[in-house]
Amino acid sequence: MRYRNFWMVAVLMIGALSLVILTNLARASVYEAETGSSEPAKVEPIEGTSLNRVTLTQKAAERLGVETAAVEDEEVGGAPAKVLPYSAVLYDANGDTWTYTNPEPLVFVRHKISIDRVDGASAILAEGPDVGTKVVTVGAAELIGTEFGVDED
Repeated sequence: MRYRNFWMVAVLMIGALSLVILTNLARASVYEAETGSSEPAKVEPIEGTSLNRVTLTQKAAERLGVETAAVEDEEVGGAPAKVLPYSAVLYDANGDTWTYTNPEPLVFVRHKISIDRVDGASAILAEGPDVGTKVVTVGAAELIGTEFGVDED
């Protein structure tokens, strides 16, 4: 009697594990059918630089909720200045400042910036992307995680 219970539990465990595996395979197939890709993002080195180009699928961009805004030319203290939303600013481990530009749909490239000062929700730049350049204001942390990989341990 004891062995029969053991085998019933073993069969149930194998069945449950099989169900989990089949569910994950089905999800992967649906994702690939919806997006045309088996991966939500592609990271490619930009030749001649230490930077990468991060390309998301449409579905991945929607799931991250990526939003952008343009770098603007504003008069600050009587002089023209490049201004971007402070939410577009990222700091690396060395304290250097970056933003992700969006040069074409679903493509993102990290761009080094130098901040003159922060004024409320705006960062006034000493150096940065050209006026009109789209920068990521929502989803940048996820992009940096995608670019450099995230350790799941």
